[in-house]
Amino acid sequence: MSTLPDDNFRDSIGTINKEGKRSWIYAKIPKGILYERRKWLSYFLLLFLFAAPFVKINGNQFLLFNVIERKFNLFGFPFWPQDFHIFVIIMIIGVVGLALFTVAFGRIFCGWFCPQTIFMEMVFRRIEFWIEGDRGAQIRLDKQAWDGEKIRKKFAKWFIFYVISFAIANVFLAYLIGSDALISFIKEGPTKNTHTLIALIIFTYVFYFIYAWFREQVCIIACPYGRMQGVLLDNKTINVAYDYVRGEKESGRAKFNKQEDRAATGKGDCIDCKLCINVCPTGIDIRNGVQLECINCTACIDECDTIMEGVGLPKGLIRYASEVEIAKKEKFVFSTRMKGYATVLLILTGVFVGMLFLRNDVEATILHLPGQLFEYKGKKISNLYTFKVVNKTERDFDNVHFKLVSPKGEIKLVGINHFTVKKQALSEGTMFIEIDPAFIDGDNTTLKIEVYNGKDLIDNETTNFLGPRSFN
Repeated sequence: MSTLPDDNFRDSIGTINKEGKRSWIYAKIPKGILYERRKWLSYFLLLFLFAAPFVKINGNQFLLFNVIERKFNLFGFPFWPQDFHIFVIIMIIGVVGLALFTVAFGRIFCGWFCPQTIFMEMVFRRIEFWIEGDRGAQIRLDKQAWDGEKIRKKFAKWFIFYVISFAIANVFLAYLIGSDALISFIKEGPTKNTHTLIALIIFTYVFYFIYAWFREQVCIIACPYGRMQGVLLDNKTINVAYDYVRGEKESGRAKFNKQEDRAATGKGDCIDCKLCINVCPTGIDIRNGVQLECINCTACIDECDTIMEGVGLPKGLIRYASEVEIAKKEKFVFSTRMKGYATVLLILTGVFVGMLFLRNDVEATILHLPGQLFEYKGKKISNLYTFKVVNKTERDFDNVHFKLVSPKGEIKLVGINHFTVKKQALSEGTMFIEIDPAFIDGDNTTLKIEVYNGKDLIDNETTNFLGPRSFN
């Protein structure tokens, strides 16, 4: 029984030639049932990606990652810096979930769900196919002198690439600053928003550079997820894999000959057409086994199935399969390692759900002013505090004030009696708390304070009150 070839191919990546220079990938137009499924899934994800910043739920942008103002929205739920612990849990859940998915099904996320792959394969490369033609036509065009045809096709492609990159940059900006702010900037014009325009141009050229030149190297060189495969994958992981047992058999792969009985000659089912290599968007030979560059896009599966059907051999020479399934015909099982990841994921999800239920719509923070000690005001002791009240709801609070529950004392806001907290905003200020020495428990007393909007209790807060060590 034949085995996989040696690992010399791993000494370099598919986009680098023997001279160490960039080897441009000319991928063949993929066709097949899996490609059609990926295409429709990509259309849905592209629609989601472009619509998410402009869809609102209860007035909240569906997805927002406003780092500058430290405001985040996930699926219409607003998260503030005070909710950072929840945001961290969400990120950890995402990492553990992706790890579990990778251990079980390999790099399928890259081929089916990753925005980089979707834009590259389903938008930019399809435009390239439309303008320049299939693999052979692209190779001939690049070797061709700069005549009218080449100039027309190249500049048309580059112009469309730039326009799409500009559109992506606008959507990306909507995720960062908010769709309302972006639309407002567009209405005001570029002259009144020079800094935003500069950021937009920078993003545009970044995306243009990625999709016009850097391309698949993002997945191979820049993306850390590809590097994670080495520690996450094992021989039980389902990947896009070449069935070398069937493909090589006793005599190895060979060109197809209608006149011979391949079973009698001991030749493998692989007819060495190399179309699986030509259709690969990262330029690898899947027959070499699991590789860093493989993004599990399934283009080689569709191409191989088409060839197998054409020569009258069974499909599935390249398919989703694990190493143990190919070598030992063992079916997929949920391994101990997968169960461990699943358990951690379940626990984290439970913690996250609990945090959501315990999360307050209003959050007040009252802190003793740093560097300030207590002072006497008549017969009472006074401490100075700063406060912040965050309103996470979609309604304004017009009459916010504090009440000291224990110990007995008085709260005096500086310059005001009450204040307003607008929806999705925060208010801050300073206040004095004055307490009779008889109610103070040593040099550090815990205060319990209630926050009201009118007569409605909206939050509870505790803080410390500094006093003298003795009153003799």
